Amino acid sequence: MTSAGRSYLDWNATAPMRAEVIEAVARAMLLTGNPSSIHAEGRAARGAIEQAREEVGALVRAPGRMVVFTSGGSEANAFALTPSLTLGDKVPTTRLLMSATEHACVREGHRFPKEAVGIIPVSAAGVVDIDALRDALAAMPQGERALVSVHFANNETGVIQPVAEIGLICRQAGALLHVDAVQAAGKVDIDMTTLGADVLTLSAHKLGGPKGVGAVVFGSGRIEVRERLIRGGGQEKGARAGTENVAGIVGLGVAAAAARAELAAEGLHQSALRDRLERDLLALAPGTILFGSAAARLPNTSCFATPQVKAEYALIFLDLAGVSASSGSACSSGKVRASHVLAAMGVPADLAAGALRVSLGRGTTAADIDAFLAAYTRVLMALTDRKAEAAA
Repeated sequence: MTSAGRSYLDWNATAPMRAEVIEAVARAMLLTGNPSSIHAEGRAARGAIEQAREEVGALVRAPGRMVVFTSGGSEANAFALTPSLTLGDKVPTTRLLMSATEHACVREGHRFPKEAVGIIPVSAAGVVDIDALRDALAAMPQGERALVSVHFANNETGVIQPVAEIGLICRQAGALLHVDAVQAAGKVDIDMTTLGADVLTLSAHKLGGPKGVGAVVFGSGRIEVRERLIRGGGQEKGARAGTENVAGIVGLGVAAAAARAELAAEGLHQSALRDRLERDLLALAPGTILFGSAAARLPNTSCFATPQVKAEYALIFLDLAGVSASSGSACSSGKVRASHVLAAMGVPADLAAGALRVSLGRGTTAADIDAFLAAYTRVLMALTDRKAEAAA
């Protein structure tokens, strides 16, 4: 999206809010009633929420009644990742198994004791080691259950996991499966009926909705979270206390409907631009490494590094040139930290330090790709000049 002379290529961090979402949120903010009230104003607010619930369910092909709204993806994951997640039976959920490349809100936001957490390694391509998962599930004590947490697609590399296969393995082992679909929802087709997921989580602002709203989607009515994350009220059918964020929920519903309508066309549009970017990038800097390119990836994501190009330097240069991108590393307080994702994939630390992520969206144009390539050419030229000066 070229705007005010800038090219925004950081859609995985957040997607610009859709115009139709802004309009819907503005209208929803005029709804007076509390959704829990039985009068006309309350019923109007409740109706807006229920319509959004149906749209979010439709995005992942699940009944609307299986959707619980939250304040975002992080809360949704914390809500789901608890030993109290059950199938409504007496089998205790005693262990959490997660892939080595999960998002920080999964790695740090779950509600299991530290000693009850196991890490499943990934391949050099970033794909979950299926044999290691089977072994971990086979080691579960008799009469106990594991909860497996795997993201549908990685936020840094865009690598898509074989979730349906993992779901089958979990069912065969009597385990539960949580799928973090925050990066995938609205970018690729998701079908809860074929994934085998017991619970799935997503976030509004990744697909053009407002920030601060997300959802948990249950795979069946048998799934239950006995230990609520936020208690004290009967909202969301007792699953989450607190007056609902009506405007935010409406925005998520509108964004979900829009994303579903354009899913196929945008997938083709973005993958074509991404492939062209990578092709031209490799021609520009033949030593560049594309992370996760040997696996299935989101159509909009490219994560790469050119030896001797440091991410901090490149990001500042790109920003000054009017291009918004991000590091393949997790950023906190403006500092680039080592990427646990690339480390899990076996990427050497010096190469990972230069990892950049370019992520596209519905507004990305060929001109944006041109702008990035031109700016990155200047990054490489500046690096060459510095080397020449150092050698002189």
